[in-house]
Amino acid sequence: MSSDRGMRSSASPAFSRRGTDDQRLEKQITDSASLRKYDAKAIAEYYRSRPWLVVWRLLKIIWFFGTFLIHLQWDNWIDRAERNKQKRAKELGEILTALGPTFIKVGQALSTRPDLIHKDFLEELIKLQDQLPPFDTQKAFAIVESELGASIEEVYREISPLPVAAASLGQVYRAVLHNGEEVAVKVQRPGLRSIITIDLYLMRWAASWFGGLLPLNLGHDLTLIVDEFGIKLFEEIDYLHEARNAEKFATNFQGNPEVKVPLIYWRYTNSRVLTLEWIKGIKLTDIDKIKAAGLDVDRLIKIGVTSGLQQLLEYGFFHADPHPGNLFATEDGRMAYIDFGMMDQLEENTKETLASAVVQLINRDYHALAKDFVKLGFLTPGINIEPIIPALEKVLGNAMGESVADFNFKTITDEFSELMYDYPFRVPAKFALIIRSLVTQEGLALSLNPNFRIVEVSYPYVSRRLLTGESAEMRKHLLEVLIKDGKFNWDRLENMIAIAQSDEGFDILPTARLGLQYILSEEGKYLRRQLLLALTDDERLHTEEVQRLWSLIKNDLNPQQIFNLAFSTIREFSAETVAAVIPTATHSG
Repeated sequence: MSSDRGMRSSASPAFSRRGTDDQRLEKQITDSASLRKYDAKAIAEYYRSRPWLVVWRLLKIIWFFGTFLIHLQWDNWIDRAERNKQKRAKELGEILTALGPTFIKVGQALSTRPDLIHKDFLEELIKLQDQLPPFDTQKAFAIVESELGASIEEVYREISPLPVAAASLGQVYRAVLHNGEEVAVKVQRPGLRSIITIDLYLMRWAASWFGGLLPLNLGHDLTLIVDEFGIKLFEEIDYLHEARNAEKFATNFQGNPEVKVPLIYWRYTNSRVLTLEWIKGIKLTDIDKIKAAGLDVDRLIKIGVTSGLQQLLEYGFFHADPHPGNLFATEDGRMAYIDFGMMDQLEENTKETLASAVVQLINRDYHALAKDFVKLGFLTPGINIEPIIPALEKVLGNAMGESVADFNFKTITDEFSELMYDYPFRVPAKFALIIRSLVTQEGLALSLNPNFRIVEVSYPYVSRRLLTGESAEMRKHLLEVLIKDGKFNWDRLENMIAIAQSDEGFDILPTARLGLQYILSEEGKYLRRQLLLALTDDERLHTEEVQRLWSLIKNDLNPQQIFNLAFSTIREFSAETVAAVIPTATHSG
């Protein structure tokens, strides 16, 4: 959000309030209570009585896509489809941009759907830029005055004469409040709601008539997909909703010294105008400036990946659009997030299953991973997963390479685009956003450091999360990882501890305390039995495994700490509870 543009000291004269036809249409839609939130029936009712608007937009869409389809067919006729596939993929991106905000957002959504889009087109859609030329500043200032009920001069002491950034949904100005605080002023594009509603109406109409004819692996009625998209898009164009998202995001990271979230100025914020703290920072794509500022690139990457994992696996509330324009490095080395229009919430069981799936993937346990895919909605409940496991092993094995360090999400996405045409996989709508978030973050990290591997940060974090298992479900997933085919897996425990220790934030002492508390608890009865069986398996004491574990942790724990840990933990339990462990052990042996 930093910029070298100058700022004008006063606002332009009063603006004409005489609206164009588009502005009047926008006002009608904005004023209609039933159209302030996505409502498919209300939108359909509105446009059925205005067929001339629908026909004109439909003709424009047909013209663009009709030309594109003719080009595709011509390539087939002259046997140049393979040679021209990159050209056609680029042409599709240009068409979506030309058709405006709704179709740009559609393209971005499709870029995370390898089950729907072929790999060649997928790569081009990922590049789709969420930006359009800026609209007229006088119109922008008129919107500010109309929304805030005051003149520009009354609201801001200074404001830049031109936008410092422009995207498909709005543009940003740099300003100074009368109290001297520097702010960013985000103004929505005029006529935005009208173009979005008419496009959604046409998409839903097309989905209801032709959705059944398309060979798509959706797992849902296509109209429901359009509705889900419409709900998210309406949330994104409501700046009050975005402001609430920003405050929730800030609350989650409160006290985190590495993450910065701008303050919201509610007095100067409305559904179409958002005023927030100006972030003095450097775009993460500007490596030269980052290095010139004396900032550590690898540290910034780690902050970005770790905060992204925290959003997904701890808070469940995640930023679904972390592209380079929305992330900045501050002068003091923090990662600053902006633009909270596209966010989503995960349920507790989804967070926990995600953590489990990452570990199963790293452990190459494809049978357990397939079960997690069922839980997450990638595979239909009740499906026979046995024929799918070899395919998973082949595809994900290729993506993993020879070692964990070769893993990357972009490769996973590409490989799955092939797999999903042959097997009944589908990408749940919520996970389309997660995939977009992960792939974008990884792409950004690789642009900063081509040798970066996301798993080098993510797996230590996930291992630490499982080992500290603060919920019953998370502890259950830990058991699923450690106990394979009814036997305790020492190698996996050693692997998890070793990798967790590579994370600077991992402390073995509280983790050991949690583990001992769990083992002594009623809930830990099964683990106690499995540990005792593992120690005495094959009629011998497995002291070698215990020695290997001790060698891993001995530098972090001294004998006095172990004694204090054991004494304080046992004291928390009643004598009956501790004594109950002994009969259990005897019976198990």
